Amino acid sequence: MKVALLQHACAADPAANLKKALELAERAARRGARIICTQELFGSRYFCQSEDHANFRLAEPIPGPTTAAFQEFARRRGVVVIVSLFEKRASGLYHNTAAVIDADGALLGIYRKMHIPDDPLYYEKFYFTPGDTGFRAWRTKFGKIGVLICWDQWYPEAARLTALQGADILFYPTAIGWHPREKRRHGAAQHGAWETIQRSHAIANGCYVAACNRVGRERPAGGSGIEFWGQSFVAGTSGELLAKASAAREEILIASVDLAEVDSTRTHWPFLRDRRIDAYGDITKRFIG
Repeated sequence: MKVALLQHACAADPAANLKKALELAERAARRGARIICTQELFGSRYFCQSEDHANFRLAEPIPGPTTAAFQEFARRRGVVVIVSLFEKRASGLYHNTAAVIDADGALLGIYRKMHIPDDPLYYEKFYFTPGDTGFRAWRTKFGKIGVLICWDQWYPEAARLTALQGADILFYPTAIGWHPREKRRHGAAQHGAWETIQRSHAIANGCYVAACNRVGRERPAGGSGIEFWGQSFVAGTSGELLAKASAAREEILIASVDLAEVDSTRTHWPFLRDRRIDAYGDITKRFIG
């Protein structure tokens, strides 16, 4: 089975971004993709580089116009789609959300980003309420999948709890890049850590991992901005790279996955069997001093 990640740059016009994402998804479907994942917040430029109340106008409800467009596409093409959105849940209540649409166009459910960062140029706590859906996996026409979002990538607990629900593939819609002034000194290490931690989730859980990132440099007014590092990838059940996109080009990254490998890997490396769940109670504590 083929999965596709849509890696591209984003414009200021949400309508243009939606049109581009749908066109890329159409091309991915023509190439045989059965599960298609968008990048994080593809409907706009990465607005979290500043704290600006005007950006709340970018949000939309779920169901809403973007989910409706992708539901029609999924139904027409017979594919599963993961759609990343800035969700307006209610006045004053917003989430960074992924909608999961099955191959018949049904909206299976949503996942709201649980871990919300607050770092220079990643001021997400200003916009997003932490998720309250918990970690989730869905049975789709083409397999059971879990969805986590960007900053969730760094947390083994999130990957584990999603995998424990039977997810064969963990998808990570993402928007991450370098501060240009730091790239020369820290860029390789930062990107290496990002890729390594996610490949480790594949190993520890015996499942596939697919991370979809954007490309391009986006600058807020008067700032140096973020250079998004692209390099979307799909890792196999032993953490091996099956496919990887470039750092700068817009691409439809397609990888073939065999879900039977999940059972095979978990049988040969039985990490889930050997977990000492009786000894992990302290994991719910902030710190053990």
